[in-house]
Amino acid sequence: MGIGELLLLAVGLSMDAFAVSVCKGLAMKKATIRAQVTCGIWFGGFQGLMPLIGFLLGTMFADAIQSIDHWIAFGLLALIGINMLREAFSKECDCGCCGEDADLSVKTMFVMAVATSIDALAVGISLAMAGNVNIWLAALLIGICTCGFSAVGVKIGNIFGAKFEKKAQLAGGMILILLGT
Repeated sequence: MGIGELLLLAVGLSMDAFAVSVCKGLAMKKATIRAQVTCGIWFGGFQGLMPLIGFLLGTMFADAIQSIDHWIAFGLLALIGINMLREAFSKECDCGCCGEDADLSVKTMFVMAVATSIDALAVGISLAMAGNVNIWLAALLIGICTCGFSAVGVKIGNIFGAKFEKKAQLAGGMILILLGT
């Protein structure tokens, strides 16, 4: 997988965290640099860590499923993408932060970071099955991209409201489905 494909993958994966960050920004009276950095580090850190864990799991079971691994990779990416499209077309915010004060506590951010990075775990498994992937570069790009998008998402949510949340999920879902295909 080349750098261009890895960048597309990183952007696609970061859209879920971006949407949640926009939602966080909605709940803030003022989006401070500290709030932006906090969301960026939590979401970017977990999005970068989960593909590594998924890759490790994928390589452990690669021999057992080698004949169908490309279908598993396609299925996982397609399911993640379809789920993001479904969320984009839903009428309500499901990030758990709308209508409340933006809680940036360790407990809240941990739960949200894990929830938004489960798809990155599945992508890590897919990358292990795809073969010929520099997982360290992939994880780094995913983490950095998600960190940046999340930090910007807080500010955008604070300024523009929910206008971009659904569009980000729609774009992310389409990118993941196309990569899977």
